[in-house]
Amino acid sequence: MERLIYSKLQEWKNRNDHKPLVLEGARQVGKTYILQQFGEKEFENLVYVNCEHNEVVRLLFALDFNIDRILRGLEAYSSQKIVPGKTLLFLDEIQELPGGISSLKYFCEQARNLHVVVAGSLLGIFNLQGQSFPVGKVETLRLYPMTFEEFLLARGKQALLDVLRSLDWGVINSLHPLFVDELREYYFVGGMPEAVAKYIETGDVTRVRLIHRQILDAYVRDFAKHAGDETQRVRLVWESVPGHLSRENKKFIFGAVKSGARASYFDKALQWLVDAGLIYRVENVGRVESPLKFYANRDAFKAYALDVGLLGAMMLMRPDEILVKKDVFSCFKGAFTENYVLSQLRAIDDIYTYYYSKPNSTLEIDFLCQTDSGIVPIEVKAEVNVKAKSLATFARTYNGTITKALRFSMLPYVDQGWMYNVPLYAVGMFMNHPLG
Repeated sequence: MERLIYSKLQEWKNRNDHKPLVLEGARQVGKTYILQQFGEKEFENLVYVNCEHNEVVRLLFALDFNIDRILRGLEAYSSQKIVPGKTLLFLDEIQELPGGISSLKYFCEQARNLHVVVAGSLLGIFNLQGQSFPVGKVETLRLYPMTFEEFLLARGKQALLDVLRSLDWGVINSLHPLFVDELREYYFVGGMPEAVAKYIETGDVTRVRLIHRQILDAYVRDFAKHAGDETQRVRLVWESVPGHLSRENKKFIFGAVKSGARASYFDKALQWLVDAGLIYRVENVGRVESPLKFYANRDAFKAYALDVGLLGAMMLMRPDEILVKKDVFSCFKGAFTENYVLSQLRAIDDIYTYYYSKPNSTLEIDFLCQTDSGIVPIEVKAEVNVKAKSLATFARTYNGTITKALRFSMLPYVDQGWMYNVPLYAVGMFMNHPLG
């Protein structure tokens, strides 16, 4: 399946000053697949080394970080020559190799002309157990679950995607029902590559939902493997995410995870899930001024799941409730819709997302984004029944400080002068456009 990160991998390959590359991402988002595909297509040979339960490789790295010796050993292990400029050396599950992350410093210093990539789940990379991360000696890329754009590509909907990419709103609006149907399917399947592949292969929604549950079960097992003493708290926070999103006010409340609990009790567990890429944390800002990060309030935030398909499985929603029911887009007070929008925004480089609210005020803006174009206020509406009172008030109040406002909804595109109404299926396309 085609992933949009592929072009960034090509850019890394073609730079003369490249460093070892770390491809980060939550477990099962497709890191191994895309790097193997990249190695097979872009290099004369790919040397793939899975570091998990690999005693030979563990012993090879245990003695010292003499890169010439390590490369000779890897050549013998793989029965392949490792030639700078012609070979991609791929160390997979790098977190399972003691000293693996630290070794990248020496690959950078002693074999800079060699293309080295590593992959590992954030669950392990952020739990280095004594290893120091080689700051300044590596490059990093982040892989997210498949976006709606990538979902269309995987389903062979290139023509629809080309129309969407054109931002020709007259044509897009005429195809509105087709895009809505595709979005409904994306809400169910989500962007985990295994689930997408199974849906394309079989169309069997029961088997797709089974994959969702298997992924969720694997995450829970990983909690026990990596979270140590925080395991039970991590699990409680993780399981509370759907409930928080189902509330009218989606602000994360520690007392809702466990009665009477304070932030200090769950703070480490929550941060562990954020570091693992399983939760997206969106912090509150009460002041609209660049840079927004300076005014972020770490004590007030919302928590979203990494993938809308997994969120549906966590909510125990039946496939027909998403694929058939007319009100699916407003289910759970728009929880799916906000989570979907946030997941598309996170996959875009150089967009930093917050939300706006102030104490003793009913005015709240779903997302406030810091972009190259400025501060963009975004309101998310799950249906065609839309009212933008809060957004209009906000736009008037901060006119001159913000860019033109956005509302993502199920309505077709329309430019209302002070605001763009953009259909939900065009979130990624629009936000990658200069107007965004």
